[in-house]
Amino acid sequence: MTRVAAVDCGTNSIRLLVADADPETGELVDLDRRMTIVRLGQGVDRTGRLAPEALERTFAACREYAAVIKEHGAERLRFVATSASRDAENRDEFVRGVLDILGVEPAVISGDQEAEFSFTGATRELAGGAHLDRPYLVVDIGGGSTEFVVGEEHVRAARSVDVGCVRMTERHLVREGAVTDPPTEEQIAAMRADVERALDLAEETVPLREARTLVGLAGSVTTVSAIAQDLPEYDSARIHHSRVSLERVREITDWLLHSTHAERAAVPSMHPGRVDVIAAGALVLLSIMERTGAREVVVSEHDILDGIAWSVA
Repeated sequence: MTRVAAVDCGTNSIRLLVADADPETGELVDLDRRMTIVRLGQGVDRTGRLAPEALERTFAACREYAAVIKEHGAERLRFVATSASRDAENRDEFVRGVLDILGVEPAVISGDQEAEFSFTGATRELAGGAHLDRPYLVVDIGGGSTEFVVGEEHVRAARSVDVGCVRMTERHLVREGAVTDPPTEEQIAAMRADVERALDLAEETVPLREARTLVGLAGSVTTVSAIAQDLPEYDSARIHHSRVSLERVREITDWLLHSTHAERAAVPSMHPGRVDVIAAGALVLLSIMERTGAREVVVSEHDILDGIAWSVA
């Protein structure tokens, strides 16, 4: 076993996994898995820069994670940064801060690399799952981008497109500095059209409709699953490998798009940092299911973070 630490810093959240990995058996044993909403991508779509307060929130989380990594005695660490830090003019400031705190330089990976890690993390444990037909379509709906990967045991095609729950919310649902509560039908239509254009781009590279099993990753998808199950609190064990039908996703998305901030915040399984962006994330998921003809989505709690851990192991 090799003790590894993996950090995934996205547009909306930063996450840590410390695990013991055995590459020979394919076993990955979690020691500590945590997530912090830092909204690193705040305003990046509009300004092209990482906001000072967003950087400070992220660095505060890094300091917390550094203590956890030291406590567990991880032998190797890899820090991967995704959409927001790819897009930002001042990403060097972000890189220097992470290096000072954690002692490693963040790898600002491409969308294609992000897709590879997501696929590995989501499907490695499904390899023996005769109950799931291949090829898989793995979709990782992040804050700034969504990754699409089709493959069987290995990636066959991948594409990252710039639609995510934070980017779509800021682009279409914010008026005068605040999220419209609830969105207007015109805002919803414009956001849906934007998502559809992104799916057109993805489909130029990835044969979305050839997949037999849709696997959904990240907070928007897991939260939809928690709502579908009416969970009294967020429960990773019940969410992991749950299945949500197209009809249920459609119902939940419609409710989220037409609910108020207070109504969404009252959902017991809803992370406070997702209240303003979950409607956009759910709409991305629904659009993907309708485009591909998927009758259900298999929800995975194992994703890019697990893929990063395997890459360092």
